Amino acid sequence: MAGQIPDLHAEVRAGTGKGAARQARRDGFVPGVVYGGDADPQAINIPFNVLLKKLKAGRFLSTLFNLKVEGQEDVRVICRNVQRDVVKDLPTHLDLLRLRRTSQISLFIHVEFINEEECEGLKKGGVLTVVRPDVELRVTAGDIPEKITVDLAGLDIGDTITISSVDLPSGAKATIDRDFVIANISAPSSLKSSDNEDDDAGEEVAEEAEATEEE
Repeated sequence: MAGQIPDLHAEVRAGTGKGAARQARRDGFVPGVVYGGDADPQAINIPFNVLLKKLKAGRFLSTLFNLKVEGQEDVRVICRNVQRDVVKDLPTHLDLLRLRRTSQISLFIHVEFINEEECEGLKKGGVLTVVRPDVELRVTAGDIPEKITVDLAGLDIGDTITISSVDLPSGAKATIDRDFVIANISAPSSLKSSDNEDDDAGEEVAEEAEATEEE
């Protein structure tokens, strides 16, 4: 089932057009429009500071939000466009798309690793190197998974976890059409250093042997 969908609070904007949008900006809001979902477009205002904070958090355009407008039922939306000031690079307008529960969307889903205490590689001092802490999946709006779970039990140093080795939630599919790496169990730095020293020693022996043969 879906995890906690973040709320996005907005107010109904009185009036449309450039004049109403300018007034909204002067009042500390970013004007926007909500459209789609078999309903008429609606003009809204979102507090500038709230929107800027969410934009800085990243992946705003691929995050599903629960739009809350006073006096109206909550609706799930995803942002389809954010217009910015060409000089200051600050948000000046946004477009939000209403979603049905059956709508297909692409979202980044968090990856959770479990059973670290049963991972042979970690017991030996190996290190879990996470390549993708989040994976972009194509999912249904009404059934968004809270996370992707990766079981580390039995994995050893040198093992790699790819998307094909993970059980994805029903109906979900990775947006990247190849078997990409999510994480791996790498050797501890001390072991890597030891291996490098052994390699260097081996090279020195080989060089000495070659020199002896030439003599």
